[in-house]
Amino acid sequence: MTSTNNKEPTLADVIEKLDKLSAEVDKLSRDSEKFNDRFSNYQQATQWVVQLAFTLIASATITVIITSVLRK
Repeated sequence: MTSTNNKEPTLADVIEKLDKLSAEVDKLSRDSEKFNDRFSNYQQATQWVVQLAFTLIASATITVIITSVLRK
């Protein structure tokens, strides 16, 4: 005779488990929002750095051209 100690989960167990899963989903959702905000900030900062670099390159090029034209 085999006896199993597997008890069926009660409704309270299922509700408790669902509450835990719901809390985890909420936490992951908040973490995802934070990550998206950070990623957006990094993306915008990178865009500004690239624009600054191109502006500096253009300024240096114009300065070199103007000084070489004015010397002649």
